[in-house]
Amino acid sequence: MARNLLEQLKTMTVVVADTGDIQAIEAFTPRDATTNPSLITAAAQMPQYQSIVDETLTQARRDCGAAAAAGQVVSLAFDRLAVAFGLKILKIIPGRVSTEVDARLSFDIEGTIAKGRQLIAQYEAAGVSRERVLIKIASTWEGIQAAAVLEKEGIHCNLTLLFGMHQAVACAEAGVTLISPFVGRILDWYKKDTGRASYLPHEDPGVVSVTQIYNYYKKFGYQTEVMGASFRNVDEITELAGCDLLTIGPSLLKELQATQGELPLKLDAKAAQTVAIERIPMDQAIFAKMHVADRMANEKLAEGIAGFTQALETLEALLANRLKALEA
Repeated sequence: MARNLLEQLKTMTVVVADTGDIQAIEAFTPRDATTNPSLITAAAQMPQYQSIVDETLTQARRDCGAAAAAGQVVSLAFDRLAVAFGLKILKIIPGRVSTEVDARLSFDIEGTIAKGRQLIAQYEAAGVSRERVLIKIASTWEGIQAAAVLEKEGIHCNLTLLFGMHQAVACAEAGVTLISPFVGRILDWYKKDTGRASYLPHEDPGVVSVTQIYNYYKKFGYQTEVMGASFRNVDEITELAGCDLLTIGPSLLKELQATQGELPLKLDAKAAQTVAIERIPMDQAIFAKMHVADRMANEKLAEGIAGFTQALETLEALLANRLKALEA
């Protein structure tokens, strides 16, 4: 009996739902789920999740006290909302959920460490083991160093907004649990920079980047998992079949589920052992030099942090307005 592409993909790669939409997660039965500020902000505006927002705000008001300023209540609710969505998601999936540290802390080592500990404490207070949570941190040098500290405390990290080999190598050397290279955003940059309308699937710059990172990790025995993210089309996904994990949005999950055909293995840990690869030394100076030299990674990291920051500010405004309505 013919199987769809999603069923076949699940036999060679861990499929992760890239969404804050709980109903979409229920529909596609992924092992893991990952969210980001943009996805949480979008989900928080869906009518079906109004109760999560309202419950979070109401509890924050109770904890802050009736006399507390609205800004204090919103700040507490803001910190808790991503965890509230994460807890709902963990009731559906068997694996892990990724919850992101405030993007405004991307260059703050101590602030990121404190926020990571705080997020894990909230999950553990709700009875969820830290083994089921990945703390999502931007792949700046500072973010990677913060992740190294958290990992030593048994707090597992997902390093996001990853575009360059220097970021990937630094993450592996820091012993982080998982990285999320952004396939589609890399493609976006190259299409804009070169003026090309399209690339063949195997030539897609995002696919090439993740393939190189995957082979590098497997060649040198790093335990850090590679999770391709930010896909623009099904071809990008099928070209990375065999990657440790792939985090995929609902529309592409639906397309994979609706498509019949053979799905060949593209990434293979044993085959990576035979690839000729030079080991890259890494320290802060090398990282900085490589980051400046990699115009795409430099621009897309800055753009990603700015985008997530804007989403967070939108969410804060949304919570403030909802609190006002609840207390009117």
